[in-house]
Formats: sequence, C-alpha cells, structure tokens
Amino acid sequence: MSAKDTVLVAMFAALTAALGLLPPIPVPFVPVPVTGQTLGIMLSGCVIGARRAAFAMLLLLVLLALGLPLLSGGRGGLGVFVGPSAGYLIAWPLAAYCIGAFVSRFGASIGVLFLANCVGGIGLVYVVGVPIMALVLDLSVGNAALAGSVFLPGDLIKAGVASAVAAAVLRAYPTQKNTQA
Repeated sequence: MSAKDTVLVAMFAALTAALGLLPPIPVPFVPVPVTGQTLGIMLSGCVIGARRAAFAMLLLLVLLALGLPLLSGGRGGLGVFVGPSAGYLIAWPLAAYCIGAFVSRFGASIGVLFLANCVGGIGLVYVVGVPIMALVLDLSVGNAALAGSVFLPGDLIKAGVASAVAAAVLRAYPTQKNTQA
C-alpha cells in the first residue's frame, strides 16, 4: 500500500469516526441509534475506491475493538461486537467495498453514486445487520426488519448527501477518480 493509500485509509477512517461525534438519535423500540457514521462509509466507497474504503472501515473496527470510543455516544470496545448493532458494524467494510466496486464498474454520475450508496450503504448493511440484531434481541428476522425500517428515511437522506458530496469531490479532483475495485 502506497503512502497515498495509507493517508486516504486513515483519513476516511477518521472521518467516519468523527461522524460518530454527532449526537445519536435514539429510536423507539430499537436499541440501535441513528448515527452519521454510515455517511462516512458511503463517502469512502464513492471517493477512495473499494479496496481503500474497505481498509478504512477495517481500521476503524480494529480501533473500536481496541477500546477507542469512536462510535456514536462514545461507545467502543469488544462489547459493541456482541450487541444489537454488531451486524451493522461487521457490514461496514463489506458495504464500503461494494460501493467502491459499483462506482468503479458503472461510473460516478450522481445517479450511479446514489444507487451504489443505496445498494451497498443501505441494502448490504441491512442484510447483515438485521439478522444479527434479530439474533441478539431474540426477535424474528421479520420483526427485526420491521424495527430496523425506522432507519430507512435517514439512510436515504445520507445516501443523497454522500452522493452529492462525492460527485463534487470527484469533479474537483478528477485525478482522485474511484478506480480501485
């Protein structure tokens, strides 16, 4: 990994951690808060490419496992990997990679960016997160999916914001094209 790659990985891990400083929005009936951190996942996949974005999210997960309080509400430590949000966290590197690969394959138009963020940043995160939340909370997957659907409006807004910001960044820095799948 080049020095540039290392800097981008660290920068997007830090950006995603910083988005955890935004106050979490508690959700009734679901012990998983709405946070700004999925915005960081979406931005990383769109801007720095699949491989680097996945490494950025893996770095963030390692820092969390080491106990750094980088999640919304100052949470961190191994306990977050056995709680209701564990599946969502585990999905972060996968989602970032998926978004980056999608953008690399299909281009960086605003529509493609939005679709990539919806497929990877929402769909994939839910596919992994909801069943694990169901397991941890002893719910059926259907009930967990219904409970988790409260996140959808905010996630769609984050997908739109991430798409607009990524499109602007990629226009401003054309040499930063997301070409690493």
